[in-house]
Amino acid sequence: MMWLTSKSAKALGAVKRPTNASGLLTLCFLSLLVLLPFAEVNAQDNPSSEASKRANSQQWQQTLASAQGETVYFYAWGGSKPVNDYLRWAAKEVARRYKIRLRHVKVADISEAVSRLKVENGRNSAIDLLWINGENFNFLKSQHLLLGDLWQQIPNSALLATKKLSLHSDFGVPMDGFEVPWGVGQFNVMANKGLFDHETLTPETLLNAAKQNPGRISYPRPPEFHGTTFLKQLLVALSHDDKRLYESATPTAQNELLPLLWNYLDRLHPLTWQQGKAFPSSNTEQLSLLQQHQLALAVSFNPNQLAKEQSEKRIPDSVERVYFAQGAITNSHNLAVPKGAQNPNGAKVVINFLLSEQAQRQKLKGNWGDPSVITPVLDNASTLPAQQELHSSWQQIIEDSWQQKYGA
Repeated sequence: MMWLTSKSAKALGAVKRPTNASGLLTLCFLSLLVLLPFAEVNAQDNPSSEASKRANSQQWQQTLASAQGETVYFYAWGGSKPVNDYLRWAAKEVARRYKIRLRHVKVADISEAVSRLKVENGRNSAIDLLWINGENFNFLKSQHLLLGDLWQQIPNSALLATKKLSLHSDFGVPMDGFEVPWGVGQFNVMANKGLFDHETLTPETLLNAAKQNPGRISYPRPPEFHGTTFLKQLLVALSHDDKRLYESATPTAQNELLPLLWNYLDRLHPLTWQQGKAFPSSNTEQLSLLQQHQLALAVSFNPNQLAKEQSEKRIPDSVERVYFAQGAITNSHNLAVPKGAQNPNGAKVVINFLLSEQAQRQKLKGNWGDPSVITPVLDNASTLPAQQELHSSWQQIIEDSWQQKYGA
């Protein structure tokens, strides 16, 4: 039953009883005007119902039929065994359910795929599906190299937890339907107990830890995204969360804010692993150095990684999770379809499956432990206090400047 507010009831009650067919039609029309807003709210409050309605539409049924037999080439980072294992599971499910072959094309950095799409310039591409966010998304969107309207075309996008999570923009750039959120990343640090006195850290407490543990602190070498985000967390703290970090990086803002970071790193690097003359190539290598007791910490973008690693006995219980006092830099990692994809319908079906309750629950509860982005599987206990991601323009600037100063 649809409940009415008193205002709505009065609106209906004020309409006189119809005395002919024309009057009856008028009453029906007015009733619909009153009830339509409530129907819209009801749909928003029942995302599963809306997703089911879209899945049964003629348009989606045609997409499913066209996708059968297609091979979807999914270009995605291949540097994590839990992620790779999850995608192998997903490939089996997609093949069984939809007769689609999902091929994970592993890349060290998704910029490799972006460079390929840039050369192709919208023409026929071997890439059907991309795992992207941030500056890579911003570039592809600005160059009109992505297929649009994905949120409207993919039924399970109705499940996205847009009321709880910030899912409409990517590093300050509106998604506008050119990519679909897949999971949530939150920057955190896995550190030996006692390295920090509290569950939050600051640039000063990190520097003190490095002084007390010389050679046992480090971070992944930028432009590896964990390393770049580590620098962003420092910059947020050192600049006291300057609002210009969330806007396009102007020359004035760069000249005033970046020296705060470089001056700090000049103090930190001599105390770090290899005296700051070398850095782990990735968070995977850094984690290995932590496991070998060469380092006292490792960084992660998964707030559940430590619990997963400890449950598999890969990290001892003497390691704890901490995060920066301003909050963990938080962003969504997303899925997009190139404009020149050879199998766009297959790619859409894969995205729809990856947003299903089964796939999101497996991603959260399985070895990966990646937080869900859909309302039915949302797990508030697995998330950290959030810090807004910087505008995408800062990423390349920080990476290039770091390379010039410390990369030789």
